[in-house]
Amino acid sequence: MKSNDRNFITRLQRGKEDALEFIVDQYLAVIKGISYKVLSPLGNDGIVEECINDILLSIWNHSNKFHGDTPLEFKKWICTIAKFKAIDYYRKAKKKAELHIDISAIHVTNSAEDELVIMEDQAELIKLINQLEPVDRNIFILKYFLGLKTEEIASKLGMTHSAIDNRIYRGKKKLFTKAQNLTIGGSTL
Repeated sequence: MKSNDRNFITRLQRGKEDALEFIVDQYLAVIKGISYKVLSPLGNDGIVEECINDILLSIWNHSNKFHGDTPLEFKKWICTIAKFKAIDYYRKAKKKAELHIDISAIHVTNSAEDELVIMEDQAELIKLINQLEPVDRNIFILKYFLGLKTEEIASKLGMTHSAIDNRIYRGKKKLFTKAQNLTIGGSTL
């Protein structure tokens, strides 16, 4: 069964991924609009994209908290989530910018132990990313290691913007699950 206007809410609440794809197709423009309106003064498209991905993740993770029946009620619900997430991102970015200005005057050197921990964390992250499918791995490398924007990645890989967003969302979800398994004690490597 495929998600449509009548069943996407119940399918989302049951954890069906096609419902999230339906939501991306139907509501991504609204989510982007809200995010961009709040975050555009920062002048950082990367923050807008991160916020959009976080909004979609929140919709997925908290779908059971939606108690309406109609697509209009659902749209209002996701608009509220988008607005508050974007405001949170704006506040964090402003606070980070202020903190960066204060800290930039202080020169801090990491100890050898700190450098070792950082290198080990990077190695573990690379191992986790290498477990993704080749296309997803390339997207993550282009986005998070090389700092390319979603539009640039989409044109390089010949994919749509929403396809890249979907793959980033799903990849983050997989990485999060695998990282949780590592911290619990299970070995996925």
